[in-house]
Amino acid sequence: MNEFSKNVIKFIQQIPKGNVATYGQIAKLAGKPQGSRGVAWILHSSSKTYKLPWQRVINSQGRISFPEDSSFFKKQKSLLIKEGVIFTEKNKIDLKKFQWKKEPKKIRSSRSPRMFSK
Repeated sequence: MNEFSKNVIKFIQQIPKGNVATYGQIAKLAGKPQGSRGVAWILHSSSKTYKLPWQRVINSQGRISFPEDSSFFKKQKSLLIKEGVIFTEKNKIDLKKFQWKKEPKKIRSSRSPRMFSK
């Protein structure tokens, strides 16, 4: 497995319940800003193997990418609603409210903090 695929899987696994991420967001975090289709392929081929929360990845317009009349759309929407994600009447998710804000890794100091200094 290449580094991009490993990173995609790692970042998708980190998306918290009640949040969503876009294909492009995951691609950028994984090191390939133009790799949205690669993210979609990894979700398609690896969701079961790696138990990925596939339902939390949506398109950049805040919509589920499956056709609205498909069973996949209904399943994804149902799973997201159970996690607390709210859809508009037009089946859109407010990304300002529900998009995962990936926080940078915190750097740990190798030294213990000092309570008192002289």
